[in-house]
Amino acid sequence: MCKECGCGLGGDDVKIGGQAHEHEHGYEHEHGNDHHEHEHTHGKQTMNLNRSLMEKNDRLAERNRGFFRAKKLLVLNVVSSPGSGKTTFIRETAKLAGRLRMGVIVGDLATDNDAERLRTAGIPVVQITTGTVCHLDADMVSKAAGQLDLDKLDVLLIENVGNLVCPADYDLGEDLRVVLLSVTEGEDKPLKYPPMFHSASVAVVTKSDMAAAAGFNRELALTNLKRVSHHAEIFELSAKTGDGMKAWLDFLTRQRRLVANG
Repeated sequence: MCKECGCGLGGDDVKIGGQAHEHEHGYEHEHGNDHHEHEHTHGKQTMNLNRSLMEKNDRLAERNRGFFRAKKLLVLNVVSSPGSGKTTFIRETAKLAGRLRMGVIVGDLATDNDAERLRTAGIPVVQITTGTVCHLDADMVSKAAGQLDLDKLDVLLIENVGNLVCPADYDLGEDLRVVLLSVTEGEDKPLKYPPMFHSASVAVVTKSDMAAAAGFNRELALTNLKRVSHHAEIFELSAKTGDGMKAWLDFLTRQRRLVANG
């Protein structure tokens, strides 16, 4: 996973809302030496810092969660592989949300293209440009959320970096982790990336309008989802045509009501 792979060692600054800040998360990225043995004059001692690396993020995530709950804000962490339709899904969710007031935090490696597309829905958007970092973390989300007027929002959608591996490790302080599986990706994707799919509380099958053209085996895909994400709510929809969106929005409304009622 990301805590072992050494991502982000290039040292590029993360940019939030167009402003750079030093990526002071050595607990996450300065880990090229986290897993080796350290020689000492009095013998050999093995040090494994994985636990402390993740514990710091988890503490920050819990702080985020408490802050969001005090605001009665429903927070979703939307994750998927690149090209699954996250941005369109979030944009159409915002357009059709009715009385639900939405804001978005967008994570991307290099461009603000997705943020610009989301702003066409008339919602507040904050961009996080991560450089070489292949996921969002709780500290990035905290800084980005500080650039939004959360008192004017009911739902905060976090569009994570397109990656089904590293974001699985990082709690952002969300209420729900929503994983997308497009019909063009293959029915076995949940079996290939079980940590991500197992960690999700909601699974959404996207681009259902393309199922026939893609030769999508719906029954097999649902079987695999239920096998790995057996506890997750499952939705099938097309953000492009609107098919299935009502059930998804009804679910969001219920979840927001639960958060609002504490």
